[in-house]
Amino acid sequence: MNYLSVENLTKTYGDRIIFENLTFGIDQGEKVGLVAKNGNGKSTLLKCIVGEEHYDSGRVVFRNDISVAYLQQSDKLNESNTIYEEVFDHDLPKLNVFKAYSKAVRENDEEQMAALFERVSELNAWDLDSVVEQILSKLKLDDYNASVSTLSGGQRKRVALAKVLVAEPDFLFLDEPTNHLDLDMIEWLEEYLTKSKSTIFMVTHDRYFLEVVTDVIYELEDETLYRYKGNFSYYLEKKAEREELHATVVGKARNHMKKELEWIRRQPKARGTKQKARIESFHETKKVASQNLEKEELQLDTKMERLGTKILELHNISKSFPEKPIVNKLDYTFKRKERLGIVGPNGAGKSTLLRMIMGEETPDTGKIVIGDTVVFGYYSQQNIQVDEDMKVIDVIREVAEYIPLSKGREMSAAQFLEKFLFPRSMHYNFVRKLSGGEKRRLKLMKVLMANPNFLILDEPTNDLDIFVLSVLEDYLKNFEGCLIVVSHDRYFMDKMVDHIFVFEGNGEINDIIGNYTAYREKLKIEQKEAQEDKRVLAKQEAKEQKEAEEAKKAATKPTEGKRKLSFKEQREFEMLDEEIMKLETEKESLTTILSKPDATSEELTEASRKLSEVVKSIEEKSERWMELAEFV
Repeated sequence: MNYLSVENLTKTYGDRIIFENLTFGIDQGEKVGLVAKNGNGKSTLLKCIVGEEHYDSGRVVFRNDISVAYLQQSDKLNESNTIYEEVFDHDLPKLNVFKAYSKAVRENDEEQMAALFERVSELNAWDLDSVVEQILSKLKLDDYNASVSTLSGGQRKRVALAKVLVAEPDFLFLDEPTNHLDLDMIEWLEEYLTKSKSTIFMVTHDRYFLEVVTDVIYELEDETLYRYKGNFSYYLEKKAEREELHATVVGKARNHMKKELEWIRRQPKARGTKQKARIESFHETKKVASQNLEKEELQLDTKMERLGTKILELHNISKSFPEKPIVNKLDYTFKRKERLGIVGPNGAGKSTLLRMIMGEETPDTGKIVIGDTVVFGYYSQQNIQVDEDMKVIDVIREVAEYIPLSKGREMSAAQFLEKFLFPRSMHYNFVRKLSGGEKRRLKLMKVLMANPNFLILDEPTNDLDIFVLSVLEDYLKNFEGCLIVVSHDRYFMDKMVDHIFVFEGNGEINDIIGNYTAYREKLKIEQKEAQEDKRVLAKQEAKEQKEAEEAKKAATKPTEGKRKLSFKEQREFEMLDEEIMKLETEKESLTTILSKPDATSEELTEASRKLSEVVKSIEEKSERWMELAEFV
């Protein structure tokens, strides 16, 4: 069933074509990812589709009677609302009925409650409160009554995400949904969207996210939209095949053009029909043959100052803020070609550690020793400023005219810009005309152009498209110095680092050998084992408590005049023991379902009903068991 049809959609800014005559459709239940280089119009296309931005020509048609929600990069929240009020601030039947019923409950309006009761049941809105609490809890928005006006940028982004998820729309548009989420939140959101019944169209640079969630990839390139029916791995495979086929076609066209060019040069002005047709064919071949096949890749063998034996030493450093330990007696010595990743929840202190290394923060105790040969390159969004009125190439030339390469070679600022996917046509653009991702890329290039031998990158992947990320990864793979990376991009971390500092909280930092995925797999196994140990311990404690109670009763009840159980009662007593154990197991299973954040409202309602029945049955059978136990 088709949910969205886009026909011949065209959008321009002045004389610049963003996209032209795009035609595609999205069916019910599809989970679509849109990829393109920064500045190629991904967010613009989303805005045009949902009606947030005007397009020049074409048509956008949604199926009638479907609900649509849109998460954009810049939130539009009501400053006067609390978090809880904001996530319910939708004009949707389910939410409106629930809000009206909740208001009637608060005002003790029994007549209104009775009038709304059946409608709430029809829309299956009884569990909406618990669903909202689960989503807010997973996104670490625990203070439901906090005013939106007091929230940080990251918190506001998470409130906006919670708001569109609570709406449970038929069609969900997401623009960079993983921005401002820590790794735990990203993995939860992956699972949530994978199980969601909503049709999804999203823009994201998180390649693992695309891999897990999507089943269709659209690529916007050269004002053309290419469709790949599969996840991110499938897209990479088929894109490579498409480019290989394209290169073959262009190669054949060039060979053919050489032969035809010789013929053209030998011929007088065409008079015959066949000659004219051949000349027209030549011009068509020339168009194909003139296409650029150069792949924009970055392979730099840079010549940096060699690191000495002493590089960076952290001697029992500690740092804390009021009532919040950040680092507790961290002792570590960095070696040559160190490749360290740092992970942990937002606010755990990852960036604080980097600032201490760079001398921007002072440890409370301990000391940091830096080798004489170390040349730091420190990238974070906050510590690098670029004059908006400068031209792109001047920003890089301000750092250096040339970057030294091996064997006495050099690379100019202009060549470096091209390698980082800034074509010559953009070099003399003003910085203010760049997109957000392009500005971040330029800031990153300022750091790399200085040719450091110790790179510290704090969230370098934010707002960089997958093509630039690939370029950055190529650069860092060949980087001979030390590297410290803080990033929420799991794909990037897996490729770049060989061990990880995990911020566990309360100042504790755990050094894990291996990449991020290996760490998460290990963590899942440990959590599963801990849960199993907890279940076994709880059963053992219950058994011991039961035996103690039985022993106490046996010691206090009279021994004389005690009647014995009949054969039927003895059999009933034995059966009750088995039945109670089975019911306890079922109770545990139902409780687990109720605590699952991804459980559907139908599953929660059914589990709640069954749990009530099971608890009542346990009570009745336990009471009967106690009666018979007196005569055993």
